[in-house]
Amino acid sequence: MFRPLEAYIGLRYTRAKRRNHFISFISFSSMAGIALGVTALITVLSVMNGFEKELRERILGMASHATISGVNGRLEDWPKLARLAGEHPQVTGVAPYVRGEVMLSRGSYVRGALLRGILPAEEGAVSDIRGYMEAGSLDALQANAFKILVGADLARALGLRVGDKLTTLAPQPNVTPIGVLPRLKRFTVAGIFRVGHAQYDSALALVHLQDAAKLFRYGETVSGLRIRVDKLMEAPRVSQDLGRSAGRAVWVSDWTQVHANFFRALKTEKTVMFIILALIVAVAAFNIVATLMMVVVDKESDIAILRTLGLTPRRVMGVFIVQGMVIGLFGTLLGVAGGIALALNVETLVPAIESLFETKFLAADVYYISEVPSDLRWADVGIIAVVAFLMTIVATFYPAWRASRTHPATALRYE
Repeated sequence: MFRPLEAYIGLRYTRAKRRNHFISFISFSSMAGIALGVTALITVLSVMNGFEKELRERILGMASHATISGVNGRLEDWPKLARLAGEHPQVTGVAPYVRGEVMLSRGSYVRGALLRGILPAEEGAVSDIRGYMEAGSLDALQANAFKILVGADLARALGLRVGDKLTTLAPQPNVTPIGVLPRLKRFTVAGIFRVGHAQYDSALALVHLQDAAKLFRYGETVSGLRIRVDKLMEAPRVSQDLGRSAGRAVWVSDWTQVHANFFRALKTEKTVMFIILALIVAVAAFNIVATLMMVVVDKESDIAILRTLGLTPRRVMGVFIVQGMVIGLFGTLLGVAGGIALALNVETLVPAIESLFETKFLAADVYYISEVPSDLRWADVGIIAVVAFLMTIVATFYPAWRASRTHPATALRYE
């Protein structure tokens, strides 16, 4: 089978045993360095993807995918809008809510919180609150019973348990003949939930929709409608469709707007980590420069003979580019295989290492996510492999160019 001369000589140089074993060692270390760098990149990015996915699921397990609210903070004739939203083919759940900021107090403890009024029977269609309950039950919220569910961190800060009483202080005052008095209401703790995100665990309380409407004087109106869609990434388009079909002045938002800063920060962190770890691959790739430079010196007489036999400088350059590409290709392939194997088994390996050394990397009492998740994305694997291989190709240019500049007469003078 025909093979180009440059590829043949380059592969022969790669396979040949070195007179100088140090060159072989540098070649092997360059290949190993590229493999380790690619493995680290794939594994770390997969773990970061896993944390991002876990955080997104926890945040959006409580937050709505899209929200329809009134321009003035109140949404009138909401049952009609709820039916309209429910008719959209990609909407899987619609639930009304009333929200407002309150002060919660128990004895000498006082904390600010976001109070959300919900309908327990419909809340499961737009959130995963039932799965986050640590104590009590969502069904305990009954109209006019004035029961309340609080986040685990908020309960700890106020010293609350199921069955305890707490007082809510609403910002809207009562005007009475004896003056302006704060609006106070006693609630009974009916449950405690833990989402695993400080935004909810330390600052959210849930009550029945009618109780919240009475507290905030909403009457028959609500703050808005919470909507869940079947495909998370389609939420912006669905929210636009609902805004157009509403037929009135309403404010429609989706999770990509509400949590934009948080997920943008995660994306920026992932990009920075990619750049930092890519430097490991770059260092290993540019070790190829040292390897090929020593090969050029070692094979100087061979290059001179090839030149006298008619091999052009361009083709000489191709010989050493092939050799560098082989080192880079094998290093990249080994790194991709190692990275995929590690990324797919992180959730098994980490507990095994923790058990072996009797330690815990992510303590449950410190971190909200106590397990190391992993989410291998083939697009990331492809980008990493291409970037690593391109680095190795770039690293071969200078040594190959130096080889092409070899003068036969000078190289063979003392042979």
